[in-house]
Amino acid sequence: MNATLTRADPGASSLREIADRLRGRIIDMCGGDEGGHLGGSLSVVDILSVLYFGVLRLDTQDAGHPDRDIFLLSKGHAALALYAVLAERGFLPAEELDSFGATGSRLAGHPMRAVPGVEMPTGSLGHGLALGLGFALAARLGGQPRRVFVLTGDGELQEGSCWEAAGCAAAQRSDALTAIVDANGLQLGGRVADLGAPGALADRWSAFGWSVRECDGHDQAALADALAGVPWQPGRPSVLIAHTQKGYGVGFIAGQVASHYATLSERQHGRARAALAAHIRRQS
Repeated sequence: MNATLTRADPGASSLREIADRLRGRIIDMCGGDEGGHLGGSLSVVDILSVLYFGVLRLDTQDAGHPDRDIFLLSKGHAALALYAVLAERGFLPAEELDSFGATGSRLAGHPMRAVPGVEMPTGSLGHGLALGLGFALAARLGGQPRRVFVLTGDGELQEGSCWEAAGCAAAQRSDALTAIVDANGLQLGGRVADLGAPGALADRWSAFGWSVRECDGHDQAALADALAGVPWQPGRPSVLIAHTQKGYGVGFIAGQVASHYATLSERQHGRARAALAAHIRRQS
């Protein structure tokens, strides 16, 4: 592997401190004129922190390095979290986050390739897993050591294209592909439709031929332990079902459908920041 490809060292900051900063920046971006997808961005912060500061092999000076690991945000409406972690990782200046949603800004409501570190534009739900499989198969054909990680929402899994890609990935024995499900149980229209008894989502992935694990999506140690070991079974793609809470870290919106999209007034922004500060103190 090229020596420039590294997993980030958080340095003096712990992963928890990084996640706290990311949540603060997400809240700040939702305080702009356009607002943003607050709840689903907050729910994926711990997942992204672990990926970008412990799992993904990247080169911030060469975002297109041919042997880099690939990350795709299939639930593209959580772009706020992706922008925040890319800034934290060094792909773009943190000051640029202030331009989110502004005319002429490359930080749009859904990620675009104009942003360093963004592999594909996403947002039309149900496409990311198929795109990830394409990257994984291309790497196999090209003899590249890259791995591919796709973050999808549990509501997104209602799209049939997700399961077509899942079946194809298993048939192709694409063990370089890992899916992570942000299972926060909520979507714009309400609760995600029940798949039946507890464990039914895991059973469905297993039936499609994937190696399956589940964990608390806000337990960074559990996330890191699971993702560091992929592929879990040679010849089988891996899926980690990460159980999260929409709006995590901001108590008065946590677990509520209303957090899906928010344009925070000055008062609401202050309240959200205060709630996050209280959450941080409780975690200390």
